Amino acid sequence: MSTTEHKPIRACLFDMDGLLLNTEDIYTKVKNIILAENGRPSLPWSIKAQLQGRPGLMATNVFFEWAQLEISREEYHKRSAELYSEFFPSCSPLPGVPELLETLSIATTPSGLPIEVALATSSITRSFELKTAHLPDLFKYFPKNQQIRGDDPRIPHGRGKPAPDIYLVALESINARLRSEGKTVILPDECLVFEDAVPGVEAGRRAGMRVVWIPHKELRKEFAGKEEEILAGIPMMSSAEGEVVEENKKIGQVGDGWGELREWIVGFDYARYGIQVKK
Repeated sequence: MSTTEHKPIRACLFDMDGLLLNTEDIYTKVKNIILAENGRPSLPWSIKAQLQGRPGLMATNVFFEWAQLEISREEYHKRSAELYSEFFPSCSPLPGVPELLETLSIATTPSGLPIEVALATSSITRSFELKTAHLPDLFKYFPKNQQIRGDDPRIPHGRGKPAPDIYLVALESINARLRSEGKTVILPDECLVFEDAVPGVEAGRRAGMRVVWIPHKELRKEFAGKEEEILAGIPMMSSAEGEVVEENKKIGQVGDGWGELREWIVGFDYARYGIQVKK
């Protein structure tokens, strides 16, 4: 992979939790309520980092191994569902997100092609609906068949992030339409992934895509000094119970220029990716 030459971006693929919406703070709040109810300490970021981006089952496996709760998983899921039903309908977009999506909806490549977008979230459908039903103006930018969720049957069990499958499925959801219209399909190296989670960055890099990483400030502290390795897609965490483990993971190299670290979406540099913004 070249460190200096990149194709213009034709598609932007987005994570949702903690990237588009402030739901990661809600996840933390709910877990801390349950931990407190069961006499356990609050969730540290060293564990929180291992939960982000992963499918629900894998994240729960990591959480339960650490938390050592005396309640059953069934009781935990019941209480979690009650709290999520209370808090998710009030979640909101993170700063700069509405403006970014609106800009991309009318932006083009240098040759005048529209910038395609797709969603690639580990949230399952029920959770997704709780988080998004009150935000139609935000999610109107994602065509329904380009909203890929964690329970999509095209993603095999154990192949959630950090595996690349969800981003490859998201790209195929765009390319299926382009093929039906007789248009040129988009290649992975023409895609830009937006992520907040470390496993999500790895997933994007393993899919052969460029990545913008916008971590929570506490996650950034947790991985201080390891930013370049994360941007390269180098695995930072051990596999969770139930994940498919691969011996030869496709990743990049430190400093290869395929990853960008940002504090905010606000002020995003479109020109860096060959995205033409209409004035």
